[in-house]
Amino acid sequence: MGRAIWYNKGMSYKCELCGKKPVSGNSYSHSNRATKRLFKPNLQKQKVALDGKTQSVYVCTICIKSGKAVRALK
Repeated sequence: MGRAIWYNKGMSYKCELCGKKPVSGNSYSHSNRATKRLFKPNLQKQKVALDGKTQSVYVCTICIKSGKAVRALK
């Protein structure tokens, strides 16, 4: 019998414009004991003009603030 393949059906934590994705690091307790954790980018769903078309994509807040994510005209 084969093992069941598990995959995430939800959104992928990756910015469509800059490619920012989760990075791993350590979480430190009060006693300075380290445990592994994941730092995820702050992604927001926005309607963005890509290649002349309006698409709803996930972009990070840094792309929104810097003006890389141009909002689509209504």
